[in-house]
Amino acid sequence: MPYRGLEHWWRAHLQRRPAWMNALMLFCIFMAAIQLPFDFFGTPVARDEQVWFGIVLHGWAAKVGELAHWLVYAAGAYGFWHMRSWMWPWAAVYAGQVAFAMFIWFAVHRGGGRGFVLALLSLIPFGGLTSLLWRSRPLFHAGRAPLRARYGNWALITGASAGIGAEFARALAREGVSCVLTARRRERLDTLAEELASAYGVETRVVPLDLSAADGAERLVEAIADLDVGLVIANAGYGLAGRFATQDTRRLQDMVQLNCTAPVVLASRLLPRLLARGRGGLIIVSSIAGHQPLPLNAVYSATKGFDLLLGEALWAELQGSGVDVLVLQPGPTATEFQDVAGESAHAGEPAAQVVGIALNALGRQPSVISGWGNWLKANAAVRLAPRALVTLVAGRVMSQWVPEE
Repeated sequence: MPYRGLEHWWRAHLQRRPAWMNALMLFCIFMAAIQLPFDFFGTPVARDEQVWFGIVLHGWAAKVGELAHWLVYAAGAYGFWHMRSWMWPWAAVYAGQVAFAMFIWFAVHRGGGRGFVLALLSLIPFGGLTSLLWRSRPLFHAGRAPLRARYGNWALITGASAGIGAEFARALAREGVSCVLTARRRERLDTLAEELASAYGVETRVVPLDLSAADGAERLVEAIADLDVGLVIANAGYGLAGRFATQDTRRLQDMVQLNCTAPVVLASRLLPRLLARGRGGLIIVSSIAGHQPLPLNAVYSATKGFDLLLGEALWAELQGSGVDVLVLQPGPTATEFQDVAGESAHAGEPAAQVVGIALNALGRQPSVISGWGNWLKANAAVRLAPRALVTLVAGRVMSQWVPEE
């Protein structure tokens, strides 16, 4: 069977909006990527012109106007691509500004009766576009479909006893999805199961086991063989901070088993079931630590880089299959992770917020980083600076969080 991931991905994106809005999105991409950079760098200052609100700007004022236009079109390309809620009403407001500018341009700068007629005629396309964007609020505020309707009655959450895993369980139960809860600590799982049943009326199944054991993932698959699980959340994992040479070898092996091998086994065993259903979802919890080498947390960052690449590759393979794959990449989060990893306490975002970002991104993109600040931490340095420098700086930052040995 030929691989058609690109075609499925492109078609799915275009289906998210009407044809006229797709054309407008492509126009924004063209303006931000080609036309405005060409004008800014290629047109001499003395000859440059830009129009805002019907006012013609010249020279350096035109260059500033081009930067402003570039920001607008870049934001428009991003906003249309992701159908961000802030696009309404601002896309309509900007289109209204263009309609006004065109009217003034023809009426004032062309002048005369012909200019006034052209000004009126310009209101038809630009005023019509403004009206379409103004009436498109439901498209930008559509929200996502309920998880139970998309994936079915049951979800599996690993590492569900605390932190991000427990918040995934609460979020899913809130939407009527029954949950298989698995982790090592049975008493915490039982407490969470009682909470979900009492608060949301969903079914639960508690499967206490250790996924760092060689047969842990296989035993988990056997324990849910009778359930029609439609959503799998591979969240279990831990870190181990400190100098690599002083760390316990068995703990490092267990980390690789839990963070890497367990998600591979679960995906390998459960994805065929999801594909046979014709719909399903898989979320692999990675970390922004997976974007670069992380001294004093070397094995953890390596395992999370593995999770990131695995999940994004599966996302591409499964285009058009009905099975959604997402890699979640949190930054520091307010969980017990820091205590388990041996790090000093430092601020983190709420686990419930991280989960909300993940569930909104599922089915829309291959991976998501929780928060713009974390996105900058994960991407800006590695894209702008040499890897050696980035790695050394990361080690300096980590040293603030790792107690002296």
